[in-house]
Amino acid sequence: MRAEILAYGAAGLAGTLTHYGALIVLVQIYHAEPVAGSTFGAVIGAAINYWLNHRFTFRSTAPHGRAFARYLLIAIAGMIVNAAVLFVAIHLCGVHYFPGQLAATGIVFLGTYELNRRWTF
Repeated sequence: MRAEILAYGAAGLAGTLTHYGALIVLVQIYHAEPVAGSTFGAVIGAAINYWLNHRFTFRSTAPHGRAFARYLLIAIAGMIVNAAVLFVAIHLCGVHYFPGQLAATGIVFLGTYELNRRWTF
């Protein structure tokens, strides 16, 4: 199980780097609102994470139709939690969006790993 969570973290890192890249570009260059930029980045990161987790982390034999539908439900829940944490960090706590995003990522990572391990793949 330890190797599996490390693989989940590595796959998550690939998706997270994409997520953060999109967030930073959208906020710093296009002056997007951080929660919207983060949500857009999370969608791109989720697509990368699905493929890596299905193929490498869990070495799933589950059909993509079933696995992707389940993954999508968990990903949407994770995006809602991510947006909520980031919103609270920025607008209620006065934190810069990047540390707020780091906190949101940690919370979502912990919540989605077990759900994906047990139910999706």
